[in-house]
Amino acid sequence: MDFHTWTPEYFVANMAQCVEYLSKQEVRDKIPLLNCSELHDLHDNSLVRFRGMIQDMQDPECYLEQYEVRAKDSNELLRVQNGKYRDVLVMNKDTETVDFKAANNQFGERRSMFVISIPAYNSWAKNHERQMNERKNLSQQVHCSPRNKRTLESDEAMDTDDVPSKKTLTPAESVPCNTQQSGSSKNSVPPSNKTMLSAEYLLNSPISDRSGKACLVKLYSNIEDSTLNTLVDVVGFLSVDPALDGSTDLVQDFEDDMSEHHATHPPPSLIPRIHAVSVQNLKHCNPLLPNIFDGSLSDSIIWKDIHNLLTQCLFEDKLAADYLLCHLISTVYIRNELESLGQFSLNLGNIPAETLPDYTNWIYEILELLLPASHYFPMTLENMNTIQFVPKKDYTTNKLTSGLLQLAPHTHLLLDETRLQTGKLEASGVEAVQSIAHLIKTQKLKYNFQFYQLEFNSDVPVLILSEGKSMLPATNCYLPIISDADAVKLIAETIKAGKHFIQPKLNEMRKFLTQQKILEFNMKSFDPEIIQNDFIQMRKESDASAEDLHSLLVLARLIGLSRGKRMLDQDCWEYAKQLECKRKDRIDTLTKRKNEL
Repeated sequence: MDFHTWTPEYFVANMAQCVEYLSKQEVRDKIPLLNCSELHDLHDNSLVRFRGMIQDMQDPECYLEQYEVRAKDSNELLRVQNGKYRDVLVMNKDTETVDFKAANNQFGERRSMFVISIPAYNSWAKNHERQMNERKNLSQQVHCSPRNKRTLESDEAMDTDDVPSKKTLTPAESVPCNTQQSGSSKNSVPPSNKTMLSAEYLLNSPISDRSGKACLVKLYSNIEDSTLNTLVDVVGFLSVDPALDGSTDLVQDFEDDMSEHHATHPPPSLIPRIHAVSVQNLKHCNPLLPNIFDGSLSDSIIWKDIHNLLTQCLFEDKLAADYLLCHLISTVYIRNELESLGQFSLNLGNIPAETLPDYTNWIYEILELLLPASHYFPMTLENMNTIQFVPKKDYTTNKLTSGLLQLAPHTHLLLDETRLQTGKLEASGVEAVQSIAHLIKTQKLKYNFQFYQLEFNSDVPVLILSEGKSMLPATNCYLPIISDADAVKLIAETIKAGKHFIQPKLNEMRKFLTQQKILEFNMKSFDPEIIQNDFIQMRKESDASAEDLHSLLVLARLIGLSRGKRMLDQDCWEYAKQLECKRKDRIDTLTKRKNEL
């Protein structure tokens, strides 16, 4: 089979074979990736891929799944045309017409989801993805696409009593177009300036200075399998007909709704449509690894190199390196009504003041090299008071406007609290702190629908760098750094050297950190009686709570994963207990010193 020659009609007629063909990863890898391609290199109705995060879901829409095409002069039935996987009607405007009242017409329902390229996707991942998906001869002979096509909504408006439509568009004169190409014409009535929406608003990136691409993906099946914030790999037919641009449509009697019409019908040159024929949910976003990972490790001791690198970058503090390594592979692996198990937010405090403000940027640069998706956020007063952190419903455009915290699973968020100055947090800043704290505690995000709030699952590991203990409540783990004096003086040179020396093993490090996130880890193999007895002893010695036991179990699991193991054993459990004892002793010691001063 050659997907280059597929059309929507061919796919409908051979759906079972095509779906099976597209299930093979080696086939999907050959399909042009829209993330790395220019639209002018592709043609309308060609098969493309797009990898990204589902950011919003639009209302269901009705479309003509099948319709009769007749001759204009004789009204003779020429064919029953497929309308699936298309936005526009297929007919010759000069000689053909659509019979909207025909008995053979069938209506279907599809759902559009707004998918953006992975937020905070790091440059090394983008570059690797681009290199792996470069395709020769992308600019194959592009079929001449007609300039004036009638959209389905516009044609439906010819008989609005019989054809469902969300909006009634002004009927338009027919304009000639090529045979077997869809046609459309639209009233050239420019909307007023107040209704024009900016490209930035339409693309709706959670991080304004790191915007990417976006697509409207139209789903025809398994709609309930797609949920907000999940990562997807979509294969479908590209739809970039200029007639889909709603910014020049005239909506009768709904002038106030032009902004909504423009938001739901953005220019296809900016936000193309993809009619999905295959959608895969992604377990991770690392382009170095396949989506389905067999669990085999190319180098199971690479963790030692990662640990040594982190130790050097953390002023020779091996304890801090242990906790940071655990944080880097942490992820939510079980959810229930009360909690999200597996999250491990980390607050590294006591950062030497003489290394600031540069140090936090330096340490982020190291993490950026290791992780496929991450974001550094300086917690200045201005940022906290002015930036939108949670998604908010804009009822003027019926669009969910994104916020900084609406990130894809496994996106690491580094909050630099050392940048917080003396001043006042405004109401919006206080809400921002509350939203971050809620994310850290529950790994859920409350979306603002103005009249109410809805919670959606998240999986964003949060690392906080601070001079003292963070002001943010609910952090899973606080660890003050104990730095070596010589290491503090040489930290700039150390980090620079670290970047150089890890280059030969960098890809192995990247793969290891992602692999350990998604691997299944057997906690039940370890004798529960040992855990129970140790917990009883902990309660006697330090009045430990059930929450302390839960935190220790999470840490033990992460210790095992960070060592390349697949199940909890005695060594992991004992080492986790040692780490927690050292961490608590360090906090107590520093607290006593501070009180003495």
